[in-house]
This record gives sequence, structure tokens and C-alpha cells, in this order.
Amino acid sequence: MNAENGKDGADAAAPMARVIPLHGYREPEDERGSLERAVASGLAFLRRRVAGDYEIDEFGYDQDFTDSVLVPMARLFYKHWFRVELHGLDNVPDTGGALLAANHSGVLPLDAIMLQVGLRDSLDRHLRLLGADLVYQVPFLGHLSRKSGHTLATPPDALRLLAKGELVGVFPEGFKGVGKPFSERYRLQRFGRGGFAATAMRSRVPIIPTAIVGAEEIYPKIGDIKPLARLLGFPYFPVTPTFPWLGPLGVVPLPSKWMIQVGEPIGVDDYDPEQADDPMVVYELTDRVRETVQQMVYDLLLRRGPAF
Repeated sequence: MNAENGKDGADAAAPMARVIPLHGYREPEDERGSLERAVASGLAFLRRRVAGDYEIDEFGYDQDFTDSVLVPMARLFYKHWFRVELHGLDNVPDTGGALLAANHSGVLPLDAIMLQVGLRDSLDRHLRLLGADLVYQVPFLGHLSRKSGHTLATPPDALRLLAKGELVGVFPEGFKGVGKPFSERYRLQRFGRGGFAATAMRSRVPIIPTAIVGAEEIYPKIGDIKPLARLLGFPYFPVTPTFPWLGPLGVVPLPSKWMIQVGEPIGVDDYDPEQADDPMVVYELTDRVRETVQQMVYDLLLRRGPAF
């Protein structure tokens, strides 16, 4: 699947042209060769684990486990189930810190995982996602999230990651976005209190607006069992056309067509770091990012066409 670099007509022979690799492209090989490669890769991974030849950073991120186990599994959905198209990759810096701010939807946060896989395969950049407290209160899920590079959506963690030159992903709508009903699809919710904007000002890194289309259709939320949600401590307990009616089969996402557009960075050079403490300035920047992402979502919907 081709990645679009966002510069139509660029001279491919230009000495400074940036080469964007094709998503997951591999030279053709027979089935036996593919199986042998998978077995060899698996054995190499096991040897590294037994020998302790891998590193875990201060946030709990295990890059070896992520690249060898988690990303390959998620890639199957990325390439073959959702058939994701990722555009605008030239807007992502090759190195250094940046803050991607994207719309959020889909009942389960698969949109965050697909964005992470796309940037990993296309640019070899690891997107460090910021998640809500609830994620880390679930024992297995919290541990898995840490190992895959996610951390709490708090200013201190975000600032530390950006100071290390990491690419950080944030979904400012939070549960309001991912849990909204299908009748409100592709209408962005409020972007919280603008913590991500203040963080960008303090870190002096650009905010990169990102639009994701396709996640709204994977679990069309047509109802919410609020008493059960309160009992379980969840922000919502969704009812969809397939869940809970089909049991475990209802958890299988519908194979909607996905498109992701990475927009032009919004710089913060015109702001002083001290303005991060001014609620009005923070709100102005937050609203600017939200309006940009909303317009990108509408444009992307027209380009995608039918959801399936």
C-alpha cells in the first residue's frame, strides 16, 4: 500500500528528496521462504528473551517485544482488515520531538494502535501514546500498554518524552470521543482542558493535527448500559449491532475502510513558554487544533467514499 508524501509533482531525482518506504513492502517470496523467515525471527526473539538481550526504558517500553510480537499482530488488521491508507507523512519530522493530536473514536481505541503501526512501518518512528488512567488500572491491559510504549496522559510524562526527542501521540477527546454514539460519528467532542497545547508550548515542539476516518464504523454504538458501566467502573458499556448479542463474536470489529491524514504542523514559536499558564491562550491554541482536525476529518470522509 503506497504512502502519500503530500508533495505532488516533487522531483524524485532531487538530491534532498525524502524517500518514504512502502507500507510493509517485501520482495516476493514463496510460501516456504516466508514460513522459514517467520520461524527464524521467532527463534531469534526467544533467544533474546532467554539471554536478557533487550532493554526496557524508564516508562516500561519494551521495543523488542513491541516490534517482534505486538506490531506484527496489529499489522494484520492494518493491512488486511482495515486496509489503512496513511497520507501526509512528510509532515512528520525524521527526528526530534513532536506532538500528534488526533480525533478519537471506535468504542475500543484501535485507532491509536493503527496510527502507531502506520508510523512504525512507514517512517520507523515509534509513536509513544498517552492514555487515560483507567487503562493502567486494568492489570493485564496496563502492563501491555506500558510494554508497547504507552504512558499516562499527564504533563510530566509527556514533557519527559518530548525532551528525549520522542514522537508523542495524544487523543484530546478522550473517552468522550471513543465512546460517543454512532449518531454523532465524525463530530469531534471537546478537546479537554488543552493540556496537550500547554505541553507543546513548554516543550517548544510542533503540534501535528491528524485525522482518522474508519474507526467510527468498527463498533457502531447504538446504546449504553449505564448501570453495568457504573458497576464495572467503565465510562460506558456499549451496545452495538453485534455486541453483546453475538457473544465473543460481537467483539470482532467490522472491516471498514480506513484513511489517516497527517496534517501540516502547527508551530508554537509565536508563543512564550510562560503563556502555557494562561488559560485563554491555551484555549485559543486548543480550539485552533480542534477546528483543523475537524475540517481534515470532513475532507477525508469525502475522499474515502463508502465506509465498506
